[in-house]
Amino acid sequence: MPSDALPASPGPAGAPTQRPDQRLAHRYHFDDPDMDLFFMAALSWGPAGGLDIGQVWHIADGIRDGDADSWVEAFAAYGDRQQQLATQWSHRGWRRSAGEARLKAFASYRSAWQFAEAGGARFQQLYAQHQTAFATAMSELDLPATFFETPWQGGRLPGVFLRNARSNAPVILVIGGADTAMEDLFLSIGRGLWERGYSVAMVDLPGQGNTASQGLHWAVEAERPIAAVLDTLITTFGAVPGRIGLVGLSLGGYFVTRAAASETRLATVVASTPFPAPGKLFAQSVQAAQAASHPPSLAAQRSRRCMAWKAGVDSAEGLLARWLPAEADPTQVQLPFLSVLGAGDSPVFAAQARQWHEQIRSTRKDFVFLDAESGADGHCQVNARVRLVQETAGWLGEIFAA
Repeated sequence: MPSDALPASPGPAGAPTQRPDQRLAHRYHFDDPDMDLFFMAALSWGPAGGLDIGQVWHIADGIRDGDADSWVEAFAAYGDRQQQLATQWSHRGWRRSAGEARLKAFASYRSAWQFAEAGGARFQQLYAQHQTAFATAMSELDLPATFFETPWQGGRLPGVFLRNARSNAPVILVIGGADTAMEDLFLSIGRGLWERGYSVAMVDLPGQGNTASQGLHWAVEAERPIAAVLDTLITTFGAVPGRIGLVGLSLGGYFVTRAAASETRLATVVASTPFPAPGKLFAQSVQAAQAASHPPSLAAQRSRRCMAWKAGVDSAEGLLARWLPAEADPTQVQLPFLSVLGAGDSPVFAAQARQWHEQIRSTRKDFVFLDAESGADGHCQVNARVRLVQETAGWLGEIFAA
């Protein structure tokens, strides 16, 4: 099983050599690339109400590079402290400050479970704490958040809907990737889009968040659960066909390319990045892991087991058997489409994103390439989330103004 990020091998000049599943071009703090990625994720959630820079660095000081357990406990302990602070402020009537601290508690618990054993007792405990802290923060901050579920194959796909005060606001459905939960999408992009005038729905598709605990796993035909969620948004929240946008991040870049090829109720799709053939990346990642000359860290091992759990497989062979045939067809896409790519992303992601942009039949399409100077060159702009919000909101504004 592949990890989403494997250690980079030094090139001739000491610079990292690109790997098929690379997600950052630079080392920011940790030598372990999995940890470094989610360290940057924790930092980039700050502008939307996640942990502040000094808080993340304080937590990082208590983490041993590559040691998954030290990561889990450092972030979990900080979440507990933020929960206590939020409760103290709530008792004093400081409602907004309490909500702000509670949202930071959520961000802490969310980061903590990233390297817990997937589906295990500690994972489930931290996931429940993240859910409770997030829901409480929404209430304390007086944000118009409504939690909902979409029935799917004997289980439920959880979601949260942020209704904008504008009566005619378009609805944007945000789909995350292999490592996301619907609540962290609020920090990555959801809050920014809502503040810019959109109603925003954030949802866990099969295999995302904690849905694997229900026996739901990543769907090759991802357009089907997306269609079910759209049904819910239309019937429950009054979303208007033709006034709905779809945004996909990471593996969500595959899910939304599938929907773009068939879903007639969408006005536009945005992907960072378009990922129409994920099996090709999975295959190259497996090969790279097998060829590695050093054992993976505990963090990398847990990342791989988490991917297997979410995919519903127990081996690399099982993953490839299911996902190598998975593809989205660019020639079927005619709706407006925005493709976003960071220069530090995987060469596989980059090649697929460029090819997708060239081959889709849309007469209205754009390709945004973010280089190192932008500060947003990481996978899904993990090192500068605000830039992702700005690019996405700008494109949506042009589409819905037409």
